[in-house]
Parts: sequence; C-alpha cells; structure tokens
Amino acid sequence: MTIPEPADAARLLATYGSPLYVYDLNRVRAALADLRSSLPQGAHVLYSLKANPHVDLVRELLAGGCRAELSSTGELRTALAAGADPATCFYTGPGKTAEELRTAIAAGVRTFSTESLVDLRRVARVARESGQEVDCVLRVNGAEAPGSAGMRMTGDASQFGTDAAVLAGYGEELRDADLKGARLVGFHFFPLTNAADEASLVAEMTGSIRTAATLAEQLALDITVLDLGGGFGAPFAQTGDRPRYPGLRKALTEELDRHFPAWSDGGVEVLFESGRHLVGDSGTLLCTVSDVKDSRDTRFAVLDTGINHLGGLSGIGRLLPLSAVPLAVPAESADEAPVGSAAVTATPPARTRLVGPLCTPADTLGRGAVDLPDLTVGQHLAIPNVGAYGATASLLGFLSRPAAAEVVVDGPAGPQGPRVVSATRLTLVREPVPARTADPTAHPERREDHTSEESAVEERTMTAVPAGGAGGGPWDADYVAALRSVLPRLGEDVGPDTSLRAAGLDSLALVELLVRLEETYAVAIPDDDLTPESFATAGSLWTVVESVRAG
Repeated sequence: MTIPEPADAARLLATYGSPLYVYDLNRVRAALADLRSSLPQGAHVLYSLKANPHVDLVRELLAGGCRAELSSTGELRTALAAGADPATCFYTGPGKTAEELRTAIAAGVRTFSTESLVDLRRVARVARESGQEVDCVLRVNGAEAPGSAGMRMTGDASQFGTDAAVLAGYGEELRDADLKGARLVGFHFFPLTNAADEASLVAEMTGSIRTAATLAEQLALDITVLDLGGGFGAPFAQTGDRPRYPGLRKALTEELDRHFPAWSDGGVEVLFESGRHLVGDSGTLLCTVSDVKDSRDTRFAVLDTGINHLGGLSGIGRLLPLSAVPLAVPAESADEAPVGSAAVTATPPARTRLVGPLCTPADTLGRGAVDLPDLTVGQHLAIPNVGAYGATASLLGFLSRPAAAEVVVDGPAGPQGPRVVSATRLTLVREPVPARTADPTAHPERREDHTSEESAVEERTMTAVPAGGAGGGPWDADYVAALRSVLPRLGEDVGPDTSLRAAGLDSLALVELLVRLEETYAVAIPDDDLTPESFATAGSLWTVVESVRAG
C-alpha cells in the first residue's frame, strides 16, 4: 500500500481540488511484475478493464505486455485509444447483443468468450454476416468450488457460463451448421474473484485444468486456448498490501504439464485475467472533512466524497469495511477559515461514521463506525487501495454532483512531488438518440428483444416463525421501529409475511435499513446474508438478524 506523502497530497489537492483520486503508475508496474512471477512462465495476462478503465492505466499495462479483456463497446473504445491491438483483445460477458458484437468484430476483435449455446450461435451469426470467422471459447461453470473468495462467479447456480455437466452433452450441438463463423478453440473459467488465499487459487485453477481436460475429451475438441480466469486478491479501501502467491507457478505448471503437455511449446495458449490485483493498490482517494457532528451517541464525519465517488456498489447492498488515514496537513482554502479558530472546538477520539455529502441516508462510506483520532473541519483524509472498483463502480450520476478528479502520477517524487501524467474528470453527457427507421420485422433474426415482461413477485411465507411479537411478529419493538424509519409505506400490521419491497424497499433503502439494524443490535450482517431472499419479508429479515445475534 502506498499513499501520497502529506505534502504531496496537499499540493495535489490545492492544484486540482478535493475530492481527488491519485493513481501511481509505479504501483501498477510493480503489481504486474509480481503477478507475472507467480504465473507459469509463458502464460499471458489479460487486464480486466472493468476494474478501472482509465486510459493511462490501460496504456501502462498494455505497454507491459498485457492484453485487454473487455465486456462492452465502451471498454473496447478505451482499449483502442490506449493502443490495444484489437486482434488480441478478449471479449466477454453474459449478455452480449448482436449490435455490440457487430461493433467489436468491425473493430477487429477476433476472440470471444461465449456463455451459452444461444450466445455462441449469436456470435457465429454476426461473424457470418460480417464475412468473418472468429475464435470462441466456451465459458464453463465447473462442478468444483473448493476455494474461498470475496465473491463466487461459478461453482454454483450462476448466470455465468454453462454447467460442466450440461456442456459435456453438447457434442452434436457444437458441430451444428448454425455455428459456421465461430471456430471453437478452448475453454474459459473464472470461478471466483478476490480469492481469500493462495490455497484457494491453487484449488480452483488446478480443478479448472482438470475439468478442461475432461471436457476436451468428452467433446472431442482440439484445445488451443485455455483461460483460467483470475481471482487474484487485493485489499479495498483498507490499509494493507497485495497478497503474494509464491507457490502458484509450480502447482499450475505441474497440472498443465500433466493434462495439456503441448502448452509449454505454445500449442495451447494459457491466459489469466486480473483487474483489482493489478491496479487496486495504485489508487488513493484524497478527500476533506466538511463537518463533524454528534447525534444521539453517534459521531458523524461528513466528507466531500460519498457513494457517488467510492463504494457505489453499496447501493446494491455490498457494504464493505473502510478505513481512512488522516493526513497531517491542514486545509487552507478560504471557505474553511474556521479551522483552528475559536469557533471550532476539538472533539475527543471516538468511533466515527464516515458519510458523504449526498442528500440520502444511504450515503455512508463503509459499514458502521471506524476508529479515528480527533477529526476537524477542513482536515484531509486518504482512503487507500481504491485503484480498482472505485470511481467507475460508483453512482456517478446520482444527485448530479461532479465526479472526483483523477490524477495519474509517475516516477520518483521530486521537489514538487511525483510527475503528473494527466488530470481529468469523468462527466456524464446526455446525447440525442435517433429513432431507428429500419422495420424490425424485416430481419427478425437480427432483432434484439429488450422488452420486459411483468413478472409476479413471489411472496415467501415463513413456516417456522411464531406470532405474537411487536407488530404481529416474533421481534421486539426496536425492529419494527427500524423498519418504519426506512420504509414509508409499511402498514400498521407488520407480520412475518409482510413484503418489504411492497413497503418501499429499494436498493438505497436496503443500505439504510442494513445500517440501522446493525447499529440497533450491535451486529455485522455477513455479505452472504445480503440476498433478495433475506430482504423479502419482515419475517425473513428478522430470521437473519436473530441468526447473527445468536451466532
């Protein structure tokens, strides 16, 4: 982990304003070198642009020998602007449309990961219509799931890939005439992300190699590409260092030699993907304390940054722990003149909730309160390890506040700090959309069906919840009070089967309700319990709260 020196941070903030992302290219190069040393010699590294599509970071990684892994035409434009060879780009994603496939193929992309027979046939059809033949790998949802991770992608019911057991029976379908235009060249695995440890990576990746060998034999496919995915970890918005994987190279090399001996001579191209591991520790978010206040035994530090700049994924219920490092540099701008004056009194150290400037209770940075020393208005804070899934993974358009500036630095720090490569800010621009004049019925096979169907909401009943508590349920009065404080349409009678969604629960209300419950009962609800099923009814959510309290 590296954060700017306090004097450098103050200089950058004075020059470009607060809040401000700082990305250090030295850290990007170091991460790539470390990862290469952990992988089998001769393997290729793909950079997953979804982690951070900043063109300067992408350019640096391409210059270091990475290829681009893309999931949208926007990422494709960024990769091309950074100098990527489209023929080496790897296009992925579970919902690729014919329109984006036409754009990618026209730009020169020639390798696609396909998630199903429908996806494979669509790629093949668009390639034929474009007069091209493209390489396709089949994404596999393996049966094994031995590793621990921050989030599982496959190994369970998943929208990603095709179950290995199902794929094994696709021999005839994979030789169908509808697939002309698509050349099947291999398999794609990505079972987990942000693996907990090296043992998890070894277990998942060696299992993927074995599954690939079995499927190749069952389907009689000549494998020339094997993408083993990633899962390489990195801390997020907390102090800490990137993990190292000293035993990974040996374990994977032995497994590849055993099942795909041609790989060492280039007969099978072995790919690995990484996003957060390559850029996560390159980024720091610098921000400023706007206010410090106490409310009903809770201290709040209001920052000039919020979920519109960092942690917007909290809007879908993924609230992660967060730490902030106070910088010993006072702010000096005119609108912060009260700092140090008699009008501002020092506050004692306390557990402090970091919140943002947005007009919503959901604008909370991290879960619960954090231990911080005395904070004062105008003080600068540094939130470390946010080079991945920071700015572009946040609610950039919410409440129409400006995005944080992003500054890329490089080289050793001189008298004026590190060299500034670029200073930019993302903006949202509304563009007119011309009406499509083509008759969609003229080419029905080309029509993209984006119509939505009204689907009934399944009301789950709680069969083992006794009645009789506050509001008609087994809970106490504090639970109903927490629900009512967040859900404006909650009726007078609250029972186990009361639908929370019908009462007004949306993604932002979910975050607020989660925080209220954790503070009310002094618990931390695990991410694994933050599911639609848990928040379906008053009874299902209380079951989760009771389980956490008992555990």
